[in-house]
Amino acid sequence: MQSKHWLAALALGFSLQAGATSFVVTTDAMVNTVEGTTDVTSSTFSDDKVVREAKDDAASFVASAGAIRGAHLEAALQHIRGKLPALQMDDMQLAQAILAI
Repeated sequence: MQSKHWLAALALGFSLQAGATSFVVTTDAMVNTVEGTTDVTSSTFSDDKVVREAKDDAASFVASAGAIRGAHLEAALQHIRGKLPALQMDDMQLAQAILAI
C-alpha cells in the first residue's frame, strides 16, 4: 500500500517539475526577446521625441494586452518600422521595448 502512495507522490513531483520547467523556459524566452528588442530600440531611439511621447500609450497597450492603441503609440510603431524596416518585431514587443527605454 505504501508503494502506491510513494509512486503517486513521485509522479506528482515529476509533473510539477515539468510544469515549472516549461514556465521558466517560456519566461526566459520572453525576457530574452524583450531584452533583444530593447537593445535595438534603445540604442537607436532613446532620444527620439516620437518614441518618447509614446510611453504612456505603450503602457496602456501592454497593460490591456493590446486592446488599447493610442495615437502616439501608432505613430511610434510606424516611425520605428520606417527607420528599421528589417526589424521583425510585433507591436507588443515594440511597445514593451518603448517602455524599457
